[in-house]
Amino acid sequence: MIESELRVPEIVMPRLSDSMEEGTIVRWLKRDGDEVARGEELVEIETDKATMAYESDTAGTLQITSQEGATLPVGAKIAVIGESDSGPSEATAAAPAAEGETAQPLVAPAEIVESDPPPAASPPASGERVKASPIARRIAGESGVDLSSVSGSGPGGRIVKADVDDASAAAQSTTSGDEASGRGSVTTTEPTRAQALIARRMAESRATVPSFTLQISVDMTTATTLRAELKASATEGQLVPTINDFVVKASALALSEQPQANGAWRDGHFEHYSRVNIGVAVAGASTLVVPTVFDAAAKTLAEIAAETGALAERVRSGTITPPQTSGGTFTISNLGMFGVRSFDAVINTPQAAILAVGAVEQRPAVHDGEIEARMLMDLTLACDHRILYGADGAALLARIKALLEAPLSLAS
Repeated sequence: MIESELRVPEIVMPRLSDSMEEGTIVRWLKRDGDEVARGEELVEIETDKATMAYESDTAGTLQITSQEGATLPVGAKIAVIGESDSGPSEATAAAPAAEGETAQPLVAPAEIVESDPPPAASPPASGERVKASPIARRIAGESGVDLSSVSGSGPGGRIVKADVDDASAAAQSTTSGDEASGRGSVTTTEPTRAQALIARRMAESRATVPSFTLQISVDMTTATTLRAELKASATEGQLVPTINDFVVKASALALSEQPQANGAWRDGHFEHYSRVNIGVAVAGASTLVVPTVFDAAAKTLAEIAAETGALAERVRSGTITPPQTSGGTFTISNLGMFGVRSFDAVINTPQAAILAVGAVEQRPAVHDGEIEARMLMDLTLACDHRILYGADGAALLARIKALLEAPLSLAS
């Protein structure tokens, strides 16, 4: 029997979204030593998009190797599934280690539960190499923690994420009470995984994407009149498309006519997508979530309204899933409901562009040669200059404007 057949099946941190790099174990749904059936929900994992339950792909006895709160990269082991009832077989336990590895004895689940946690190792002596996990090193670099002063609580005294978090919190608590600056006492809170990832990605986007913005004013008088008529004729409980739904449909149709904009710059080459999937930015309880309306150009305005409404409700209730926030090819961000006239949105890399939507408001405008009050809305398109040039972005924005100013073309 070959050695790979003898290994205990591992449960690893799954990739639950196309952008996921690491995940945090929120809660184990099974206890150490429990029998697990194939397809049974095993653990809740927080990703950059949402928190969702992960199902076991094998059956047997659960042995947890990573505890709740641990943040691990995709592919890292979080548990093993031993043989049902009796645990790993003698053959498995006796399996030789691969060349270059040191054989480690398997510890029974009961031993893990009952034994005392190992004491934290002392900080390394001067000149000694610091043993730390990759995530701990990254977080230490971001938070300015000196790893040589941190005591490791991981195996063999290895510094893990929790050690760095504790050291960072201790340093902050030491300085936060200092009111000499005149700002009063300082309260520091840790960002959630999603908030931290958004912060990193937005910084990367600003630092790495050569972007430019284009702005245009759209006369929404006809569109707002049409929406008022739809609302007046709607039956009780019937959804009425929002102005943002009009923008989603217009953008999707424009993108289907201009494939260059429905793409991305990735790893030094162009990507062009056959599906037009519009991401709609929604403010959640503590972060920004971008659920996706798939194949938006092929959907009616009523279908888009129903889908965006359902997705927004799932964001607010915390039940949105990673598949519902993946696969976007273009993003729309709307702050018009807050009275914001215009703003520059940060490109959701690696997408080619993002559309910022401002408020629809009554302003003086020239119409048929006369100055009159019209319902105007400003759109700002941020473009990645590596894939979209000025003329390309201008053509896309002009087409979205034309469709919105002739809204009957969107109603079907």
